[in-house]
Amino acid sequence: MADDPPPDDPKKALDDFLATMRRRRTVRQFSDRPVPRELIERIIATAGTAPSGANKQPWRFVAVQDPAIKREIRLAAEEEERLFYGGRAGKTWKQDLGPMGTDEHKPFLEIAPWLIVVFKVLKDDEPDRLSDQVYYVNESVGIAVGLLLAAARVAGLATLTHTPTPMKFLGSILDRPAHERPFVLIPVGYPAEDCTVPAISRKRLDRIMTLDRGSPLRPPGSDVPLPNLNSED
Repeated sequence: MADDPPPDDPKKALDDFLATMRRRRTVRQFSDRPVPRELIERIIATAGTAPSGANKQPWRFVAVQDPAIKREIRLAAEEEERLFYGGRAGKTWKQDLGPMGTDEHKPFLEIAPWLIVVFKVLKDDEPDRLSDQVYYVNESVGIAVGLLLAAARVAGLATLTHTPTPMKFLGSILDRPAHERPFVLIPVGYPAEDCTVPAISRKRLDRIMTLDRGSPLRPPGSDVPLPNLNSED
């Protein structure tokens, strides 16, 4: 890594990235404005740089643009969501979802120009591997999805992490082998012009980070501010 020196000003580089990510919001109202396939390829390539157990890279990203397939996915997802909101979800779960304004209707699955369906791979199917074992699959795929969401935000695109339960229908619709299991469904595109999002805030840094055994992040009287996790817009 000697040929990959750190930036001249790592704090500024991180501040710039944090400012970009602070503007990341989950969107449920998408524009049908086209997104070039080259952007989707680069977003998925970025996700593919994630670390993984024994470097098995146990993920598959299926990028869906075909309107007929998106329609099929929407119909199947809404059927599962009707069952979810109709009884599968407990009272507390539905209460927690209340501020999000979600229900069984998922038009974004057809409107967004791309759906990226992420599968976790439960058996290594690369021909040159010593074994077909995979390790830390959920952790590895979760990290890759985080990078995917960040890459989309850097590209100026909006995303939604959609997890209809169960998601088995995705493997059937997309003709995936049995050792690939759906992990998350991510619509990707530009937000609609009249897009609205719930009024939420992110926890402060001192609520998600602990120093050693509970020392304060800043000594008493310090005038150095903590990074702001919320948008300043």
